[in-house]
Amino acid sequence: MSPITHFLVGWTVLERFHASNRDKAIVVFAGLAPDIDGIGIVIDFMTRTLGLAETNYYQDYHRLLGHGLPFALLLSLLAAAISIERRRVALSSFVCIHLHFLCDLIGSRGSTVDDIWPIYYLTPLSMTPQFSWSLQWPLVGWQNMTITAILLAAAMMRAARLGYSPVSLVSARADQVFVATIRRWKKSLGRVVGGN
Repeated sequence: MSPITHFLVGWTVLERFHASNRDKAIVVFAGLAPDIDGIGIVIDFMTRTLGLAETNYYQDYHRLLGHGLPFALLLSLLAAAISIERRRVALSSFVCIHLHFLCDLIGSRGSTVDDIWPIYYLTPLSMTPQFSWSLQWPLVGWQNMTITAILLAAAMMRAARLGYSPVSLVSARADQVFVATIRRWKKSLGRVVGGN
């Protein structure tokens, strides 16, 4: 799934268990971190664009370094080390990383039905066990877009109700403006639906 979807999954599922923005950010970004092993796509693009000897780092390493139990354990320990509520953040980070794995397992297929992307759970230590799902839907499929839209709507509804949103991880002032805008939209929608 896309990084936006992974971010919204982490926020929607786990944000509520943490009091500080710092811990929320650590957990949510831990859910994005497995895709760091896909950074080779930048090098691959540059070598092709500049006419250099082609590289294939993305295909060779994506899903092999950050998408397994060793990375999940290491990252959870790192998250705990830099957090306020260490045990809670370690557990939430571990869960958030595994939600990333699950999302990729169900919704990250390539352009053809046979282009299934497996999860090698013990990489880089071992290529087994390998998990895959034959019904994996495409990365750019309607399913992922629908899930992202639902998660975005849920985040916006929670923002209107609770008074903060994922924007708070970046800027308190921008979050206030965002929440005020969402509340105005909700109020306007209520008037339209209510016939006032």
